[in-house]
Amino acid sequence: MSENNDVTLQTFRALVESADHKFARVRDVPAYGRVSQSHFFHKVFKAYTRLWKYQQENRTKLVQCGLKRWEIGEIASRIGQLYFSQYMRTSDMRFLVEAYVFYEAILSRRYFEGSEGSPRDLGVRSKELRFYARFLLVSIILNRSEMVSHLMDRFVALVDDCRSNFRETNFKEWKQVVQEIVRFTKADKGFSVRPLRYCTTFDTHRSSIPYVARFHAKRVLKFQDALLASYHRNEVKFAELTLDTYRMIQCLEWEPSGLFYQKPTVKPSENGDSIDHSGASGIISMNLAADMTDPTMPSNPRKATLYHPSVTHLMAVMATICEELPPDSVVLLYISASGKTGHSNVSPTEKSGGSSKYSRYKGLSQNLGTSETQNNGKRELSSYDDYLWFGPKGNSGSNNLYPGDLIPFTRKPLFLIIDSDNSHAFKVLHGAERGETAALFLSPLRPIFKNPSEVHTQNGSQFTFFLTAPLSAFCQMIGVSPNEADADFYNEAENILANAFSEWEIILCSSTSMNLVWAQIITDPFIRRLILRFIFCRSLLSFFCPPEESEQYMPLCLPQLPPSVSPKSEVVCSAVTQLAMHFDVTDSFHFTDI
Repeated sequence: MSENNDVTLQTFRALVESADHKFARVRDVPAYGRVSQSHFFHKVFKAYTRLWKYQQENRTKLVQCGLKRWEIGEIASRIGQLYFSQYMRTSDMRFLVEAYVFYEAILSRRYFEGSEGSPRDLGVRSKELRFYARFLLVSIILNRSEMVSHLMDRFVALVDDCRSNFRETNFKEWKQVVQEIVRFTKADKGFSVRPLRYCTTFDTHRSSIPYVARFHAKRVLKFQDALLASYHRNEVKFAELTLDTYRMIQCLEWEPSGLFYQKPTVKPSENGDSIDHSGASGIISMNLAADMTDPTMPSNPRKATLYHPSVTHLMAVMATICEELPPDSVVLLYISASGKTGHSNVSPTEKSGGSSKYSRYKGLSQNLGTSETQNNGKRELSSYDDYLWFGPKGNSGSNNLYPGDLIPFTRKPLFLIIDSDNSHAFKVLHGAERGETAALFLSPLRPIFKNPSEVHTQNGSQFTFFLTAPLSAFCQMIGVSPNEADADFYNEAENILANAFSEWEIILCSSTSMNLVWAQIITDPFIRRLILRFIFCRSLLSFFCPPEESEQYMPLCLPQLPPSVSPKSEVVCSAVTQLAMHFDVTDSFHFTDI
């Protein structure tokens, strides 16, 4: 090896070490909050730009010194990982697309497959496995179904190959990853006929646009931040993305389109260097025609996602988001978790004979406005009897999320969605706020299906499904797969629902009795779409469930929406009836109760 080549290799290794060090710092930055961490991102991106450019200019010398193709792939994989982490922090689709571009280049150029006849290396194969897992996650979120199918085949084959060639190594964790991805794609397969993301083609209703534009409330809040948390045992997931969270993430984003793609202008940094942090072509020479970002679209709300968080971590993240919430903004908190319902009709004070052990709870209940309240002669359960589980099996108080735990966050405008078998416990928050009246969507206590034996209860929540894909949820409820019907038939059903949503939008935006809590957020397209889907879900379930058991099968909305869109109002009921007739399932509904 010549002295010149030796210096080249040493420089390359130094650049790799520097870039990896900066990458580790960015990876440890919390993925929530509005405090700018862009300087970390700029530094690490600049480091990898310099590294990539150096290896391109000195590729021949580095190869002579023993540079392997997998090392190039590892650099590109790190850049893709960096882009994906930025997407998770900012919800900017541009970063997600760039991650896809890099991963696709690694796959097409076969960086990790090595040269023919080269010895198998366990470390390289482990890097290749991680690459496939990360590329699968990006492809799933981007809804690249064909790529997901292709990657799954390659991934499964790679795991099997590793087990055959490295028999002394336990690949149990990778086998579990294979099981997760197979289960995840199977659960979501067949019910994603239309995009879950907000698509102007399908979700903007021309007849109601003037009414939405003219609608004016005394106060208008912007929706820019959301926290999505999930904690169920044995729930469908891939990596740390559960099926419910996956659906909510997409429901709160704009559907990207490549028709209007424009490469963003390169702006000089503070030190004068011009660095393009968005164009993959500057590093890996990819054709940006595959890009899907649309600069004409508004920015997506920031979404922090938490998988199996502790209660304290959930509250810490929520506190950070509320502290940094811009003025005149609302934060959406979505929680999907199992819960526990208290079964006693007597307060703990009464059970203990007024002992001091429970005196602190009595004071808490009075402060929350929930102590021994009467409802049509029935005693309401105190808030501390009911909670959500955020921990392993057991009854540890530190793992319980009580309704009162969310009270401090009502000092800021809050839209709370609870999807749980104990969601109704959180209705005690209404009227107990500490500054801003919260908007509440509380799921039914139980799901309901025409053929329960044919539906896997772990394939995501029915309520979340209605909020994110209402017609698909309807089909699941009545036992029909959208893929079994022809496209024209299903599109007609979509049009029935679209026409109903358009009419309900007009009614809501013309209403003079809408509570200010809803009036100040209904102009946001994401929230308005959630409201319309809630109206549909509530009315549909009111006719589908047995009348004598309606309480546990009905979602709650607080404060109440206008009576003109109540479950059995004529305009809402007619749409549900029309849809049931279209699918010829009217015999499954209790329309005679109208």
